[in-house]
Amino acid sequence: MEHPKYERTLVVIKPDGIQRSLVGEIVGRYEKIGLKLVGIKILVPEPAMVEAHYTLDPSWRQKTGEKTIKGYRDKGLEPPSTDPLQITAILLEKLKAYLSSGPVIAMVWQGAHAVEIVRKLTGGTEPRTSDVGTIRGDFVLDSYPMSDNDGRAIRNLIHASGTVEESEKEIAHWFSEDELINYRLVQEQILYDVDLDGILE
Repeated sequence: MEHPKYERTLVVIKPDGIQRSLVGEIVGRYEKIGLKLVGIKILVPEPAMVEAHYTLDPSWRQKTGEKTIKGYRDKGLEPPSTDPLQITAILLEKLKAYLSSGPVIAMVWQGAHAVEIVRKLTGGTEPRTSDVGTIRGDFVLDSYPMSDNDGRAIRNLIHASGTVEESEKEIAHWFSEDELINYRLVQEQILYDVDLDGILE
């Protein structure tokens, strides 16, 4: 079994994160916990690339539609449709408009439990209900009622892969293998060396 320190995850700083000059703050959160940046690029994604990103998992449309409908009903609200696929068709159009509205920064972070750690630091999808101390909880005040009222995608600064399997597909979608760098970071000796026997050398 491969050591957890080699786990990788995709993070995309969305157009609102760049426009609000939060790139350094976001990168710093992931660096400070001990993750290693192994790939980074800035681009304006085409709508087709955004759609392909969200539909890498063939079940995304159905699952996301069902989750969205349940979310409306849990809040005592009537969903715009009871058809999960119709819900995600609307959502996908909003996401394409949002993510292709300006430059984004795509990154690949590596380190122990990278997927889980990045999700924890990033916070929940809805900024309003994200915990204080998370990136979304600290820097965004958007909410589902506000984005629904405005007819747009929720602005939450970042996309972060949800699972290891998802991250592998997403990294391959955004990066070619030669854009990812394998290198040694000095702090890895402190994070992963079993005996810490190099400190006093």
